[in-house]
Amino acid sequence: MEGLETGWRNSLSAFGATPNPVLVVCDGNVITGRWCHRGIDMALTVMAEIAGDEYAQSVQLGIEYAPAPPFNSGSPELAPAHVLDQTQTRYERVRGARDAAVKRAAARLG
Repeated sequence: MEGLETGWRNSLSAFGATPNPVLVVCDGNVITGRWCHRGIDMALTVMAEIAGDEYAQSVQLGIEYAPAPPFNSGSPELAPAHVLDQTQTRYERVRGARDAAVKRAAARLG
């Protein structure tokens, strides 16, 4: 995924994590969710792991959770090329400071 970075994705390796384009990843007893707004997706995944798919689907129906984002630009792989280029250009202005902060945080965590 190198070269498609816009925000923090490539910084994950400093903390021992491997970037993955999947929205919710189950790795043993660790479940992680991609993107900050995916808490409901992650919760439904955990629910399905514990109580089964039908129960999680029932909860999803109960809260009427049927996301339909207004744009299909939620990841570098999906965004139009010109939007990706513009975003990467904006992030370049802060990349040095961001990378230094990542190194400091990763060093503290050991």
